[in-house]
Amino acid sequence: MADSFLSIQHVKKTFGDNTVVQDFNLDVGAGEFISFLGPSGCGKTTVLRMVAGFEEPTSGSIGIAGKDVTRLKPNQRNIGMVFQAYALFPNLTVAQNIAFGLKVAGVPRADSDRRVAEMLELIKLPQFGDRYPYQLSGGQQQRVALARAIAPKPKLLLLDEPLSALDAKVRVSLRDEIRAIQKELGITTVFVTHDQEEALSISDRIVVMYGGKAEQVGTPFEIYNRPSTKFVANFVGTLNVLEGTVTDAATGTVKVGAGEVTLKGKLNGSKAGDTLSLALRPEAISLGRQAGRDATLGGEISEVSFLGSVIRVRVGLGKEAVSLDTFNSPASPPPTVGEKAEISFSPEDVLVLH
Repeated sequence: MADSFLSIQHVKKTFGDNTVVQDFNLDVGAGEFISFLGPSGCGKTTVLRMVAGFEEPTSGSIGIAGKDVTRLKPNQRNIGMVFQAYALFPNLTVAQNIAFGLKVAGVPRADSDRRVAEMLELIKLPQFGDRYPYQLSGGQQQRVALARAIAPKPKLLLLDEPLSALDAKVRVSLRDEIRAIQKELGITTVFVTHDQEEALSISDRIVVMYGGKAEQVGTPFEIYNRPSTKFVANFVGTLNVLEGTVTDAATGTVKVGAGEVTLKGKLNGSKAGDTLSLALRPEAISLGRQAGRDATLGGEISEVSFLGSVIRVRVGLGKEAVSLDTFNSPASPPPTVGEKAEISFSPEDVLVLH
């Protein structure tokens, strides 16, 4: 990526005999919002800490705005960082917390006051400047931490699971605010999370990490709909995985349960008798036949869960089973456990996992 703003090239990090990041490569464009998504221990926070300068790569290089910062200290990189713990100074007011980085940078008091006022407006807390952190809710404290990070106008904003300590409703609201502020300022941002919904909802691109490696880098649409590895397919979103046996490789016919489906062009060299793992998202499956969904399999309703606007239905297909969601309609009662059922889907929506 010739015009990359953040460039991470062949970065490796070891602690003793333990390699936590392996040959990590990523180019981030100016103004882009990138999320590192993965389970605990996958290396995502370690990469972020190396970008911030809190850890030094064992090998490889990191560049910001065309400058090699691999060996520079954190305060030499012009970055802003927000942590999971709000890390506000309890003895300083909200305004003083926001002004802290400006004071360290030697910004004149009048300019600092103006910038603090701008930040308070930006985070929608204009009347809270004289309060202390203990007088704020968790969501408000994290807004202040964000304002403090961006007040000195950093080149790069790093967010290390900033929402994980908040309750669900506040988390959704604040993530949308963070994205809106990021777009308004046009600041290049790297966001670390283990929450797939967070990553899918606010990112320009997502880096799915596992075992110290980037399993896949792509837009939320690509990551969800076209996962490139079995791990990504299983980690992102809900997935039905069926075991199928190839019965006719030439036509792409696969036996699933008591039925067969044709997956022309998807078998990737498999031959008759081979066992394949076939994956389908719940929203790709319909109960009953539906136009455009030509593949059908017969089974039996094994479970029905009423979730309000949605009814989750599980259909047994012999030794296999799939889950699907249907919309609740007061005019039509949900199916009942034990009744015969037919599911339909498009062969194009089937992922063959390797």
